Amino acid sequence: MYRKRVNISTVLAGQKVGIKEVDDGIWLVSFMDYDLGYVDLEQKTLQPLGNPFGPRLSPMS
Repeated sequence: MYRKRVNISTVLAGQKVGIKEVDDGIWLVSFMDYDLGYVDLEQKTLQPLGNPFGPRLSPMS
C-alpha cells in the first residue's frame, strides 16, 4: 500500500486480502467475508476487530 509494508499475520501469507480506505490513511482489512481490523498507514499499526471465527451464540427464544 503506497510502497509501505504492513505485516498482518503469517497465517494469511500468500492469501489475498481485501483493503478498503474508510478514512484518510485508515484502511479496513478483510479476508473472505470477514472484517479483520483497521490499518493506520501513518502509525503502521493494526487495530484488530473481534474474532470473526469464534463461537456464535444463538439468541434464546
